[in-house]
Amino acid sequence: MVAAGIATLRYDRRGVGATPGTWRASGFTDNYQDAATALRALAAHPAARPEAVGVVGHSEGALHAMALATRHEVRAAVLLAGYARTGEEALRWQARSIAEGLPAPVRLLRGPLGALGNRALARVRKTRTDVARIAGLPVNARWMRENLVHDTRDDLAAIHAPVLAVTGAKDIQVDPADLDEIHRLVPGGTEVHRLPDLTHVLRSDTGHHTLRSYRRLLRGPVDPGVLALVTTWLARQLDPSPGQPLAEERTSSA
Repeated sequence: MVAAGIATLRYDRRGVGATPGTWRASGFTDNYQDAATALRALAAHPAARPEAVGVVGHSEGALHAMALATRHEVRAAVLLAGYARTGEEALRWQARSIAEGLPAPVRLLRGPLGALGNRALARVRKTRTDVARIAGLPVNARWMRENLVHDTRDDLAAIHAPVLAVTGAKDIQVDPADLDEIHRLVPGGTEVHRLPDLTHVLRSDTGHHTLRSYRRLLRGPVDPGVLALVTTWLARQLDPSPGQPLAEERTSSA
């Protein structure tokens, strides 16, 4: 993006790298507040043009990018693998999608496994602590409670900046069909792309894609076509003047 005259600000989640805090105790709203703080810091940076700042988010980051584009002055918003529904609806779609890629003997247990999942969600809803143990495992209960009830459609309907929404046709964590709903809801200019073979981790997979493919795919770089699409679109929306790099803020990736 630097070659296109766009400066970027990226940061680690709480408790990752040199960032203080504990990610397992951080709520969904905490993550949004961190993104908002980064956006304000970027807009105030002397090397940035505050009237030409955009937001880019991937997965959970796309949800926060939606909210930032609703509540802050931004020139453009890029949503990579974002959904248009409640967090609970997205989680249930994800569970069904991932189950389709499991070995046949495991798929036969979808009924009992689904019942276990429902009980786990019910227990999460009853928790009041940041962290809880569900099925013997530590879970970020606060994040789950907040995310389950969050409806991205409210933010999408209030965005007035141009939006670029990109989801892979082989995304097994976010329904690519939500691109149609994003296009319908956003009142401003919206461009959507459902890219063939692109997966949730923004790498292309020409073969049979399952959750087990992630380890192999993550050894390679992000799909160059995605990078080119985002860079070209942002450069057009931010409209940089010659010799004046603009600024873009990238929310944390999930």
